[in-house]
Amino acid sequence: MAAHTTDMRLQERWREILAVHARTLGEIDRALHPYGLGASDFEVLDLLVAATPEEGEQCRVQNLVGRVHLSQSALSRLIARLEKDGLVTRSMCAEDRRGVYVSLTPKGRALHAEVLPLQRAALARALGDGA
Repeated sequence: MAAHTTDMRLQERWREILAVHARTLGEIDRALHPYGLGASDFEVLDLLVAATPEEGEQCRVQNLVGRVHLSQSALSRLIARLEKDGLVTRSMCAEDRRGVYVSLTPKGRALHAEVLPLQRAALARALGDGA
């Protein structure tokens, strides 16, 4: 019986996590939609803004895969769309021709700065921290 109760609690907790995740993504998507961005788009821009000086404000696409929580192919499509919109640029890694770097454009940096307060307010609403 104890194992069954533990299983039920785990399942209940998992469903709570999924509900918070869905609610948070929905809040962010609604806040950023007027700017042509979704939660995953913002996450890529946010990670690029946070790139370390050693990375030269660019990041290997492979390093973004585990941090954006998209498949590699979905992330590649997202980056291609951001590039088409003039928000990022892609370049080949000189040392490893298989590697692709992505970096923010001035337009991407400006859009990120503009929507950052909206994304943070959406996080606060969804996670119950006030706005």
